[in-house]
Amino acid sequence: MALGAEAIAKERLEAQANRAAANARTGAGGEESIRQSGLIYAGLIGIGVVIVQGFLEAPSDDVSARVSMIAFSVAIPLLAALVLVNRQETFRRRPTPAMSVTMAQVVAQGAALVGIVAAFWHIDLIAGVVFVAAAFVGLFVHSAGWWRLERDPEPSPSEP
Repeated sequence: MALGAEAIAKERLEAQANRAAANARTGAGGEESIRQSGLIYAGLIGIGVVIVQGFLEAPSDDVSARVSMIAFSVAIPLLAALVLVNRQETFRRRPTPAMSVTMAQVVAQGAALVGIVAAFWHIDLIAGVVFVAAAFVGLFVHSAGWWRLERDPEPSPSEP
């Protein structure tokens, strides 16, 4: 009897996960993913512009400063293109299936992360390491929260 209940619970959990995955690609989940992407792109562009501006005012021959500038010289134009694609995705209410967009997302976000870490590293080695650690914790928190919300679409009785 316990095995039967366990199998039913496992089936329900798998069904919830499948619904969450389908909702993430289409419908309200897909639209929210598009909105979050736009926010991420705009935020990374803003961070990049602020950091690049600081390096332009005080040029440095430091390797970490050079790495940061090169990373942002890759990231900012790609992020700007992704903002434009994101506007079209928002208009159409669906993400683009283009592999070039997916690759641009990976390269742009990765280059922006490298640029930010290198900028913190330029200031202080420990600050760069702490930023990387905090970024991984933030990624985990976002993922855990997102999956929990998508897996349990109905609010609990204690929630408004």
